[in-house]
Amino acid sequence: MAKLYFKYGAMGSSKTAQVLITKFNYEERGMKVWLIKPALDDRDGATTIKSRIGLSAPCDTVAVDDDLFTVFTEQHTDADVVIADECQFFTEAHVDALRRIVDDCNIPVMCFGLRTDFLCHLFTGSKRLFEVADSVSEIKTICECGSKATVNARLDADMRIVTEGSQVMLGGNDCYVAMCHKCWVSKIRSQQEK
Repeated sequence: MAKLYFKYGAMGSSKTAQVLITKFNYEERGMKVWLIKPALDDRDGATTIKSRIGLSAPCDTVAVDDDLFTVFTEQHTDADVVIADECQFFTEAHVDALRRIVDDCNIPVMCFGLRTDFLCHLFTGSKRLFEVADSVSEIKTICECGSKATVNARLDADMRIVTEGSQVMLGGNDCYVAMCHKCWVSKIRSQQEK
């Protein structure tokens, strides 16, 4: 019986590397993968998924108004699995369509992404995945202090923690760092005291 999986972690926790490793493992066994990501994520090109360690693969992109269930049933019914990166940027309708692929087509769907934004607020896609996924697991990473990192701290050009702005700002190590909540709060407080 197929399941909907949500594997989440903070920035730098190897989510995208795990996406590409999972894709490789399926394909090594002769299975077909439908690899997708939101169209919003164009950092490494519109149709490429690339990890920080250099792994990459071509993928299909999902626009805000795409009906994923229809796209799957009309173009990808030969897929043995659906693997999605950056799923925090999916809409509720996208997640519900992925849920339907699992239920109606008996195809496993593996979603990877962030849990929360730079202010510790759930992303829309992540929230819906927490609500409807069969399996939810954390991909762990660590803060510079050695504790488990749970916060995606956004940094400005002076490497100061940003505490306001739009929820979505694409970037990597140049503008985000994973931190534990204690260090995040402590650094914000020390910035405010200066």
